[in-house]
Amino acid sequence: MSENTTGSIVVVCTANICRSPMGEGLLRHALAAEAEPLRSIPIISAGVAARAGVAVSENSVFALKKVGIDIAAHKSQPVTQAMLDQALLILCMTEAHRAMIRHQAKPVPRELRLFREFMPAGNRREIADPYGGPSALYEACRDELVEAIPSLLAHIKELCAAKSA
Repeated sequence: MSENTTGSIVVVCTANICRSPMGEGLLRHALAAEAEPLRSIPIISAGVAARAGVAVSENSVFALKKVGIDIAAHKSQPVTQAMLDQALLILCMTEAHRAMIRHQAKPVPRELRLFREFMPAGNRREIADPYGGPSALYEACRDELVEAIPSLLAHIKELCAAKSA
């Protein structure tokens, strides 16, 4: 692994036990197939209302296991100012998550985006919380995350190019 000079990518949801761990796992998997420096960008996830150390939801683990990605070891953590300060990009699941970070962070990160923000017009931008729902709801959430990956990769490549220019 080469030394990362670009910063990390932080994937954010509410409790860091459903959506953001799935987003983290999917994005890490996608970046692993890319050339440097993308493959070495650290991907972490956190929650705006998370307690530290809570296990990822079983349905989230199951939904990703179905596509060959293991997130069973994930433990929740709250978003910290240090995470935000070191991030190349922060990806929120909803506008409410983005608003909470804008309200609490000093300084507010420049690259504070929605996970689905770069999707073509007409696509829903927010990813609903599947917490407590059936496994099909988690799989639908996973599919919404997967659908956003190509547009996210394009944005991450732009950010890295701008940072190295």
